[in-house]
Amino acid sequence: MRQNPNIIVTGTPGVGKTTHSESLAERTGLRHVSVNQIVKDKECHEGWSDEYQSWIVDEDKLLDAIEEDVKAGGCIIDWHACDLFPRSWIDLVVVLRADSSTLFDRLTARDYAEAKLQENLDSEIMEVLLQEAREAFDEEIVIELMSNTSDEMESNVDRIEAWVKQWKLDNASAGNALKSKT
Repeated sequence: MRQNPNIIVTGTPGVGKTTHSESLAERTGLRHVSVNQIVKDKECHEGWSDEYQSWIVDEDKLLDAIEEDVKAGGCIIDWHACDLFPRSWIDLVVVLRADSSTLFDRLTARDYAEAKLQENLDSEIMEVLLQEAREAFDEEIVIELMSNTSDEMESNVDRIEAWVKQWKLDNASAGNALKSKT
């Protein structure tokens, strides 16, 4: 039984996944697991896509690379996808969202190519990642949070931090109940 929960922070590029994850890690003591960094550092890819200016992720290698850490618990997984992770690994899925104008400004500031910019805006408008999360995980562990302003980000981190504290309390009492039965 894990001592700490595993959380996925997902959403379209530019919604604030890394900012949220770093702040949560700092405040909760959980580990920020940046999938993009792991893909680079542990070569969990099949090469580079010139069209999308990103690595082509080898999902099997990625899962193998993080399995031990995630099974131990206490991970905040920061990535734009969530449906490849086994349900048994995840306790909360946070889908961050942003308004089109906010997202456009953020992605433009990152110098996204026009095709990549448009694809990400379309994905956000069509709620693609929210739907993926809802299809891959039980409804009660998927939450949708807006991330347009620093106040919203702060409120989101407060809310998730409170959830982590409650998860620890709930699971500590469940663990104690199991111990007393044995």
